[in-house]
Amino acid sequence: MQTTRYALTFSALLAAATVVSAQVQPPPAGGQPAPPPAAPAAAPVPAAPTESVPYGAGMKFSLSPDGSKYVRFITWHQIWARYTENNTGTLRAPGKPQSDQLDFAIRRSRFIVLSQLNPRFLVYTHIGINNQTAVSGGAAPAVDGKKPQLFVHEAVVEYKVNKYLNLGAGMHYQNGLSRMTRSSTINFLTLDAPLTNWPTIEAIDQFVRGIGVYGKGRVGKLDYVLSVNESMLTNQTGTLSNPLGLGATTGTGGAAVNTGTNVAQYNPQGTNHIYQGYLSYEFLDQEANLLPFNVGTYLGTKRVFNIGAGFFYNKDGMVSRPTSSVLDAAGISAATAAGTSAFNTVPNDKSDIALFSADVFFDTPVNKETGTAFTAYGVYYNYNMGPNHVRFIGASNPGYGADARRGNAVPHSGTGNVGYVQAGFLLPKNLLGPKLRLQPYASHLLASYDGLKTTSGDTKNVNIFDAGANFYIDGHNAKFTLNYRARPDFTDVNNVNYRPEITLQTQVSL
Repeated sequence: MQTTRYALTFSALLAAATVVSAQVQPPPAGGQPAPPPAAPAAAPVPAAPTESVPYGAGMKFSLSPDGSKYVRFITWHQIWARYTENNTGTLRAPGKPQSDQLDFAIRRSRFIVLSQLNPRFLVYTHIGINNQTAVSGGAAPAVDGKKPQLFVHEAVVEYKVNKYLNLGAGMHYQNGLSRMTRSSTINFLTLDAPLTNWPTIEAIDQFVRGIGVYGKGRVGKLDYVLSVNESMLTNQTGTLSNPLGLGATTGTGGAAVNTGTNVAQYNPQGTNHIYQGYLSYEFLDQEANLLPFNVGTYLGTKRVFNIGAGFFYNKDGMVSRPTSSVLDAAGISAATAAGTSAFNTVPNDKSDIALFSADVFFDTPVNKETGTAFTAYGVYYNYNMGPNHVRFIGASNPGYGADARRGNAVPHSGTGNVGYVQAGFLLPKNLLGPKLRLQPYASHLLASYDGLKTTSGDTKNVNIFDAGANFYIDGHNAKFTLNYRARPDFTDVNNVNYRPEITLQTQVSL
């Protein structure tokens, strides 16, 4: 057996040597050169670069393999270059009237941190600045645009109770009233919101946000939100900080008399809670409701048809003095000395802020092959804000003056009725080349406020017209918007003139 093993081993070694000698050949006889080596293999051709993908979720970092735990960052800037013909009496510097100018402004600069470390818990923080111009938006509004205040827009914690209900608390944007009162500022159809959709902005809220609690959710196709907020102190200054600001003084010295004007302003002693809500029925595609930011235009990516209704209520949010409230010289002196405390003794009327709305939103692709899409939105507001109340506001106001009607200010809100419509059409792909998309749009606001009356007693309507186009480079993440506005100048309610305003906005959001 051992001899057999040796034989088998020797045979295997001999076979291996034969194979090796067959593979390693000696040089050919006669001194002939060896054949040339084989040509080297061609280098691999690099793959063609792929096209960039849509931005999608953006700067989102998963903290778990399934992505249910994450941190997301969102930031955007909206920069305006604008020509404005100012309202009558506008100043651009102390003692320097100016009829028009070309100016630049930071309309919005924002940053959001959004985090979910458990499917039931959500926390997000939203900070930023707004409306910085050379003359406004800074530490000293109306006269100094430097060093705008970076402040908290939202600081929210939210808990998912079940698939129908989420509860949240903090400084939040879960507003009632209308879809546009909850609108995202990144994906407007038009240049901006009409501002009338935020009727109490910076009066009893913090830039449309409130400190409070809310419940939100979806039952079938019905989306809802209800909230209860604190009413922020108005911190009114000047004449409106005391009852004399709600009256008109005639005569001088001991013959002076101050009579109530029956014009309501925000109540500086208002401390009642704000109740608001909004319900929307979604007939077609359902929209995301993780955050409260309603989309202005989907650019053909969804088919959405919603109808909604909302409300906003704040008891005793406004104060006025009826014409029967009369102060003699002694009363004027006492009210001046007492300041805001004089509201406790001088006769006045309290009015509730009671606001209601109904709206409809429609967004659909028209031709998926060419990429065309249509967007439309309409809303009706009924505002009850005390007798004859009217408030003037101008976005990124480029001027100031003796009262709030200067610069580019328009009648923003008041007791009365408001209707607003907007529509836009996304034109076919490749119309302006492979990268650029074009979306023309137009909008019209019509308002009738009780406090805008001519000398003959007729109510003067507010008409604001906007028309323009969005130029999309990468959807809403990189776009330009060119807008023309015909703006009414209500310096003289009997003779309303229309002023042109042309704005080019550059927006990048990541």
